[in-house]
Amino acid sequence: MKKIVSLALAAVLALSMLTACGSKEKVTAKVIDIELTQEEYAFGVDKDQPELLAEVNAFIDEIKTNGTFDEICNRYFGDGEPQGVVSAVEDPSKDQLVVATNAAFEPFEYTEGDKYYGIDMEVAAALAEKLGKELVISNMEFSAVCLSVGQHKCDIAMAGLTVKEDRKEYVDFSTSYYNAAQKLIVPSNDKKFDDCKSAADVEAVLASLDSKVKVGVQNGTTAEFYVKGDEEWEFDGFAVTCTGYSNGALAVQDMMNGNINYVIIDSAPAKCITDAINSVQ
Repeated sequence: MKKIVSLALAAVLALSMLTACGSKEKVTAKVIDIELTQEEYAFGVDKDQPELLAEVNAFIDEIKTNGTFDEICNRYFGDGEPQGVVSAVEDPSKDQLVVATNAAFEPFEYTEGDKYYGIDMEVAAALAEKLGKELVISNMEFSAVCLSVGQHKCDIAMAGLTVKEDRKEYVDFSTSYYNAAQKLIVPSNDKKFDDCKSAADVEAVLASLDSKVKVGVQNGTTAEFYVKGDEEWEFDGFAVTCTGYSNGALAVQDMMNGNINYVIIDSAPAKCITDAINSVQ
């Protein structure tokens, strides 16, 4: 997994505060390596563009069959080199593909300078090229991604987007392209989950905690539904206090500052964020 400086910078202040306290034990962020959920990522396409949905589905099948998707993933999970993507300026007079995203979800979408990086962003660039269109990336809050497509402001949502029934009100989902899961992040000096062997074990510990315990999540994501409870997903929820953030990096930073106790986010971003934070110590 690539260690991205842009995410690490957000945590430098938090880490410096910890080390300045003179603690004998170096506290880091630790991912509990147990999958708490099973979910699928897909792209959300404008309901008024069925032809685009068909083209996207065909494209997903093509890149997964010919190895292109594996090559892109290797740039973020293996020894490949991430490729920056440049967004054009939106211009209704041009033939463009306008992609809605939340570029704070490494390794699927993030920024460095004026370029976009991530699995979804490289797929977006390849899709636009395949369609013969100019790529425009519209970066926004995650909670607005599907809505922007539903309001026809963007053509497609590509944002590490989990297939969920209520989102189908705004978009038509493509074929799934990635299997994901939620994981728990804790400070390394917290031992409550050390003996856990399964999701049920983690959930039993979470269920034993009360509202004094704060769990950080990215707003509008599966983690929020998991912590608060969601009938569609059959998530019972927990009595802990769910604290929302615009992205997972801010949540982990706040945990390291001691303002919340734990964080739950998607497994790939969980690893990227903790690697970045721990690498600057």
